[in-house]
Amino acid sequence: MNKKPQVSAIIEARMGSSRLPGKVMLDLAGRPMLVRMIERVRRAALVDTVVVATTQTPADDIIEATCRKHGCPVFRGSENDMLDRLLGAAATFGADIIVQLTGDCPAVDHRHIDRSVAMFLEGSYDYVCNNMPPTLPIGFDVRLFPTEVLALVGELTSDPIDRVHGSYYIYTRPERFRLGSWGVTEDMLPKLRLTVDEFPDYELMCSVFEALLPLDQDFSAEDVVAFLRDRPQLASINARVRQKAPQEG
Repeated sequence: MNKKPQVSAIIEARMGSSRLPGKVMLDLAGRPMLVRMIERVRRAALVDTVVVATTQTPADDIIEATCRKHGCPVFRGSENDMLDRLLGAAATFGADIIVQLTGDCPAVDHRHIDRSVAMFLEGSYDYVCNNMPPTLPIGFDVRLFPTEVLALVGELTSDPIDRVHGSYYIYTRPERFRLGSWGVTEDMLPKLRLTVDEFPDYELMCSVFEALLPLDQDFSAEDVVAFLRDRPQLASINARVRQKAPQEG
């Protein structure tokens, strides 16, 4: 019998955001945003380990201290070479499969993570995601791939765009890698922004968590979309925030 591969959800987090410094430690319904995200990712049944990958910069000491306080393993590596940081975290914690997540997406749904992992395990893929094409709001993104594929990429490229984004080299080369993606058929308002890059994003996220957490600690992506569908004025408070292209870092 083949041994089940070790699946690690690796959350990328650092204090040095250019547009909203320290955002991962901002209060979100009474706890740091990063802690709220860790809580949600830990609910994924098909994930063996949740790890935070931060940098060796002293400013990120607070991230390590917060994670340890909440029992979450931490890896500290390169500030700008995300590919290398992911590989370091995977090697440290024995990950065969990496679920790549970013710490500015605290509303990520563990059901999406499990669906992505199941699709990967049942198929023959080098990469699986839920956003090609996008049928969900930005902020529910899940990407996963085998550690050995990322290690190969690490040997193939030194291009800064590939190193900064980790998996960019994989999903932009469908002729080389076996890519899989799933989406939803119902309207989930894919133009919504549910990632935190600027202060209006943070205001929106606070409204979502403060409204939904008291009703259900395990609220779903569908719950978030339904809440915002009924409140179009609230949903539009971050409409002017521009999503940076991968080429912008």
